[in-house]
Amino acid sequence: MLRFAPSPTGDMHIGNLRVALFNYILSKQLGVDLIVRIEDTDKERNIEGKDKEILEMLALFSIDYKMAHYQSDNLKYHQQIAMQLLVDKKAFACFCSDERLELQRESAKDSNKPYRYDSFCEKLSDEEVINNENSFTIRIKKPDSVVKFKDELRGEFDYEPFDVDSFIIMRKDKTPTYNFACAVDDMLYDISFVIRGEDHLSNTPKQKHIRQSLGYTKEIQYLHLPIILNAQTGKKMSKRDNASSIKWLLDEGFLPISIANYLVLLGSKTPKEIFTIEEAIEWFDIKNISTNAPKFDIDKLRFINKEHLKIIDEMRLSKILGFADADIGKLAKIYLEEASTIKELKPKIDAIFESKHTTEDFASEVEHIKNVSKTAPFFDNYDDFKNYISNQCGLKGKSLFMPLRFCLTGAWHGPNLSDIYPCIKNYLGEIIR
Repeated sequence: MLRFAPSPTGDMHIGNLRVALFNYILSKQLGVDLIVRIEDTDKERNIEGKDKEILEMLALFSIDYKMAHYQSDNLKYHQQIAMQLLVDKKAFACFCSDERLELQRESAKDSNKPYRYDSFCEKLSDEEVINNENSFTIRIKKPDSVVKFKDELRGEFDYEPFDVDSFIIMRKDKTPTYNFACAVDDMLYDISFVIRGEDHLSNTPKQKHIRQSLGYTKEIQYLHLPIILNAQTGKKMSKRDNASSIKWLLDEGFLPISIANYLVLLGSKTPKEIFTIEEAIEWFDIKNISTNAPKFDIDKLRFINKEHLKIIDEMRLSKILGFADADIGKLAKIYLEEASTIKELKPKIDAIFESKHTTEDFASEVEHIKNVSKTAPFFDNYDDFKNYISNQCGLKGKSLFMPLRFCLTGAWHGPNLSDIYPCIKNYLGEIIR
């Protein structure tokens, strides 16, 4: 069983989607189920509606899964298991105030040392705990020995007890912290392989320590993906980078298939550059991903998007642009000479069907061509149509071609009219007006 575990705290970003794609591909390759786990236990950071956006985004990218569940629905299990750790003396109640803990953090910072809990409450007697009326968190006792695990990309990792620490597993409001809920849910749903970003690398020994404390012996495989860098700045992609948001990329006119293609391509060894996720399932090897942080280049994504627009079904492209005619899809592909996204293509196609008004040098010629076209017979061939307009209007050369282009396309420059005409000849009554 694999899982994709997003938090409903913001827009889906490229790192999230990359993790989802790799989980989906691997689940298909291994023939095991993929589940979606909405990690919503941090109530203060949750944003209403983001959970639905996440699920809608997965559907848009054709990432199917067996089930979606909310982590908060397992609260009773988190509390029961935390209680069991208390009973087994593997966890303890911590009554330390936020002010005391902050003083310890500041002291560690001043000493240029990493902060670690001083185990003060671990030493309290049962009587002291029972008679203490203050609210408390629950901390798991730090491990007695080194916690080891293997990352499928980076190899073996060892974490000393000091590095793992006696960390909080239940907050004062008796909701689980991230690491505790994550570890427990991975047990409950029999997760066998975890793919996530390398920012979670330090969480892995904590989650393994929780499971070991509970006597859970199943080994979970881990693979931590390198962070994605901004190609222009060389720094980690952040919320300030528009391109980090999948919603922004879609609004900019990038196809889901192109975004998925690029995110799988990033830092990977692939037999081809342009592909679908269905194709990637056949040959992709997740263990061949580079451990170096890949750089997200929006220009590279534009290239990939243009390549997918070239091969997309014409009728489908037409519908994306708001029509239902394969000829409009063919027309749009002609404009790929000067566009690479739907956002760039749409205004060019829309301009063809809009009313044409000009104050340019050829205003009188434009009106003359419009009037002649309204009573012109149908011509299947562009040259025949052009010659008819030329003869009826008495126009030649630039005085013909410039205003004729404007009448047909709403622009003074663009692809060859001989290429455009076959796609629009059935619409001339709507176009030349």
